[in-house]
Amino acid sequence: MSAPSGIPVPSAPPSYEEATGINVSYPHPYPIPEPGQKPDGKGMNPPPYMGQPAPVPNPVTVQTVYVQQPVVFYDRPVQMCCPSCNQMIVTRLSYDSGALTWLSCGGLCLLGCIAGCCLIPFCIDALKDVDHTCPNCGALVGSYKRL
Repeated sequence: MSAPSGIPVPSAPPSYEEATGINVSYPHPYPIPEPGQKPDGKGMNPPPYMGQPAPVPNPVTVQTVYVQQPVVFYDRPVQMCCPSCNQMIVTRLSYDSGALTWLSCGGLCLLGCIAGCCLIPFCIDALKDVDHTCPNCGALVGSYKRL
């Protein structure tokens, strides 16, 4: 077939390798089927692996660990899981005289409250330390020190 100007028209465009000038003598990155094999890849065996033997699967042991957030104790009851009896509880409070109670008593003595008024801090729960106990098992689960 020729064009009206007399220049022959090519029948097909050049291949990619011909157009880009890539050397086509490189080996193929994939196996080329032999004449007796199907081109869809069936019947083609990969080369045998010549390394270490396949690892034997070990049985997997799953262990569930529950991490409890640390509980911060104040002068109010706290809802928590008791570490002793593993029950959800609201702690029971008990008040004990601590450093703030004794310092308040000493401060009142220095101010001249000697006739028994210096003992008032021992009657005020807001000046005492707080112990949190479990109402089910009675275990001490935490404490709050005022000073």
